[in-house]
Formats: sequence, structure tokens, C-alpha cells
Amino acid sequence: MTLRMGTIILLTTLVLLTGCASRDSAPGDTLYQDLGERAGIADIVEDLLYRIVEDERIAFQFKGIDVVQFHTNLTDQICEISGGPCTYGGRPMTEVHTDMNVTETQFNALAEQLVLAMEDNGVSTSAQNRLLERLVELHPQITHR
Repeated sequence: MTLRMGTIILLTTLVLLTGCASRDSAPGDTLYQDLGERAGIADIVEDLLYRIVEDERIAFQFKGIDVVQFHTNLTDQICEISGGPCTYGGRPMTEVHTDMNVTETQFNALAEQLVLAMEDNGVSTSAQNRLLERLVELHPQITHR
């Protein structure tokens, strides 16, 4: 095979692979949609709340909260972060977590419970990772300083 023929085969293969990759993610697909839009996010948050109560590493941090308000705020926050039409109207993360002394272990425990809630709701690993990537930006505002 000549060098020119090898180049043509390589370019053809790259074009075909690029075409396959673009078909996998249709235009307009967003993380928000992959999470099941607002209803799907609300289901994930509800499952997360049950998991929090059962997790001794973090349950005490949530004692006495207004569960309905927390559910609404977290649903709105995840909806907004994922590119949905919601607006988070809760207090800033630094204000909410002042004096809570959230440790790395507690932060990671909540992330673990969120992953399990997403798995239970059929969210793909790709969508889970994309959401976690966006939520990790809140880490400095949540953990004790």
C-alpha cells in the first residue's frame, strides 16, 4: 500500500468516526434533559433525602431543616446547574454552610449518596459525572475553611 492510499484510509476512518460520535449526542441534548428534566431531578433529590437520613456520617448535619424547602432549593439548584430553566433562590452556599464545619468525609458522603440516588433513577454514568463536575465547584463554599 502506498503512502497516499494509507493517508486516504486514515482520513476516511477519521471522518466515519467523527460522524458516529456526532450522532451519539443529538443537537439540543443537555445535562438537564439527561437528568430527566425538573421532574427527574426532583425524584433524585427526594431519593437523596431518604439516603441522607439513613447515613450516620451526614444525617446529623440536616437535623431540624425544613425538608420541603430544602427539597425545593436543591431541586432548583441542580436544575439551574444542569442547564435547566430553573433559578436557585436559596441563600449563598457560604452563608448556608457557615458554622457547619462540613468535613471532606461528609462532603464525599453526600456526593456518594447523590450518585446512588442517580443510579436508582436510571441516570447514565456520563450524566452523573457531568453533574458531579459542576457540583464540585461548590466544594470550597461548603466545606469548612
